[in-house]
Amino acid sequence: MEKHTENMESRKTYFFAAFLAPLIWGFMSIPVRWLKGWPADDILNFRILSGLVILWMYILIFRKKALHQDIKHFSSLPFNGQKRAIMLTLFASICIFGNWYTYIYAINYISVQSAAFGYMICPLITTFTAFIVLKEKLNAWKWAALAFALVSVSLLASGSLIDGMWSLAIAALYAFYLISGRVLQGFDKLNVLAIQLSICSLFIIPILILQGHPIPQGYVFWTSIILIAVVFTIIPLFLSMYALTRISSGTTGVLLYINPIIAFLLAIFYFREPVDPRKYIAYGILLMAIILFNFQTLRKFLIR
Repeated sequence: MEKHTENMESRKTYFFAAFLAPLIWGFMSIPVRWLKGWPADDILNFRILSGLVILWMYILIFRKKALHQDIKHFSSLPFNGQKRAIMLTLFASICIFGNWYTYIYAINYISVQSAAFGYMICPLITTFTAFIVLKEKLNAWKWAALAFALVSVSLLASGSLIDGMWSLAIAALYAFYLISGRVLQGFDKLNVLAIQLSICSLFIIPILILQGHPIPQGYVFWTSIILIAVVFTIIPLFLSMYALTRISSGTTGVLLYINPIIAFLLAIFYFREPVDPRKYIAYGILLMAIILFNFQTLRKFLIR
């Protein structure tokens, strides 16, 4: 009984991490919109470089032991295990790099709603891919929740083709990132994130050199970039990867619906974007899908 209680408490922690990550991301459109006057690639490039410097400084000062343990663990793996870890990390880095760029571009040049719609599709892709690739089981409650989510997505899919393509790109890239994170286990999540940011920086440094853009100046740019790098990049990505050590990809994916709900509300009440009345119904159905998908987990928590 005592062991069961400890497992429940531990699961609450992982579930809360999975919930908190999309909750934070839901508000990311605000600082991104502050940077509308700068090119999307500059925002992405300096977001990555700032996050890279801050994260490596933190690891080298406070987490050297965890870094040494991961190096030792990697060295102990057979050749195929090392190759697998490298390929998964490289694939995840490409996915998250592409997700960030498409999201920033959509926020500033398409619409906040198109970015939110991307995270509407993402949980469907994540959950179904986890079902096919990782053989994660889905009970009747979860299949019903996915059916509700599909109805919601269908109601929202009547926009332009361009918006839909950007939304699909945002969704697919992040879904594949989550799946690769679920597969790659045994390493400290902050160290994995630092390596991924390092790989992303290898993509952008040549771009910065070739573009020859001057380094942006001004308090607004650098305050926003640091805020995005720490609060909206390092913290939620770590929470998401931490949750995946004990929570299924499907559950983590469906909790991502919190992100577009918040983004949708911001689009209406903060950015004052015009909204088709059908979207209110669609997001209401979406909220029902989240509750339904996590009904059994929530019931266990509430009974205690």
